[in-house]
Amino acid sequence: MADDAEALALARELADEFRAEAAERDRERRLPRAELDRLSASGLLGVTVPRAHGGADVSARTLAEIFRLLATGDASLAQIPQSHFVYVNVLRRQGSPAQREFFFGEVLAGRRFGNAQSEAGTKHVQDIRTRLTPLPDGADAADATGDADAAGGTGGARAGDAGGTGSYLLSGEKHYSTGALFADWIPVLARAEDEALHVAYVPRDAPGVTVLDDWDGMGQRTTASGTVRLADVVVPADRVVPHHLTFQGPQLHGAVAQLLHAAIDAGIASGALAEAVAFVRTKSRPWFESGYETAAEDPLLIQRFGELALQVRAAEALLNAAADAVDAASADLTDDSAAEASIAVAAAKVQAAEAAVGTSSALFEVAGTRAALDSLNLNRHWRDARTHTLHDPVRWKVQHIGRYVLSGTRPPRHGLL
Repeated sequence: MADDAEALALARELADEFRAEAAERDRERRLPRAELDRLSASGLLGVTVPRAHGGADVSARTLAEIFRLLATGDASLAQIPQSHFVYVNVLRRQGSPAQREFFFGEVLAGRRFGNAQSEAGTKHVQDIRTRLTPLPDGADAADATGDADAAGGTGGARAGDAGGTGSYLLSGEKHYSTGALFADWIPVLARAEDEALHVAYVPRDAPGVTVLDDWDGMGQRTTASGTVRLADVVVPADRVVPHHLTFQGPQLHGAVAQLLHAAIDAGIASGALAEAVAFVRTKSRPWFESGYETAAEDPLLIQRFGELALQVRAAEALLNAAADAVDAASADLTDDSAAEASIAVAAAKVQAAEAAVGTSSALFEVAGTRAALDSLNLNRHWRDARTHTLHDPVRWKVQHIGRYVLSGTRPPRHGLL
């Protein structure tokens, strides 16, 4: 991948390809393995790798547009690599030179990162109970495997990988693990004995790792956002990154992650509007009182489409402004520039979420009764929007925006803003 322009051209091409069977994949819950392989082979998954390591190092503006374009075609497919880029970003900020050299090489070779971060049944989303426990000096992978087998477990050591000094045992259970089923590497959020937060990069096929395809959400049906179980998985120390250091000082981790979520919502809104336009132009009948020959000539429908277009344009404009703020902060990272980027992304996320849910719902209002036929599967846009916008509540983003505007209070440093 040479540059931003090439990345965007390829994203448009792939979005058109993925759009062709998106409705069928959703209806049949046919997981997009072939499409993800196409995405990996395209080189798009490596566009944020630094140039010093052979990547294109595209701007945040370009990355956001890549996600928006992909989401116009298939919102589920666009969601799958979101964590991939987040955890590439973690390596950029906190990885050691050796870790960056190794993992950036993996990414440029088309390897995919999944995620295992959220947990169910805890007090809140930041309550991470998955544990990284140091292996005692002298222990090795074979010992760990034997202990697990003797206890009736599934094992979990990776014989010959590492072991003894400089290795950990990783145990826990994760939910909503989008991308894990399709991943080569699964970045796992876990706490060490001192409660510090780390990311352990674990091979998808490592002993002790079980990935369940048990996602049954009403929307984003083909993301396979299921459960990851980790039973005494041996992790070498050089596969562990100190994520807690990310939040000590100005950072853009949360802003970049949320920017991609906003881009997906903006893409859903745009895709829903495009389907509504096509349907009304070709299939909808005019209301008999309008006096017009076609639905597209109805002035009341024209008014409504104008309103919807404004929502979508506002989402796209705020998305671009937020991406520019992230790029500006990346070039000169301070407490003030990081805060401005986070607030700009929060604004984009609020507008994009409202546009996605509103436009995908209004699709039926403007298209009419026939649009509700289940065989057309137009409801996938609303189901995807309603499901995706539940990732984190926009009401809290509005709170942070209000405090920033009214009193200059910078937003908190965490990964969700």
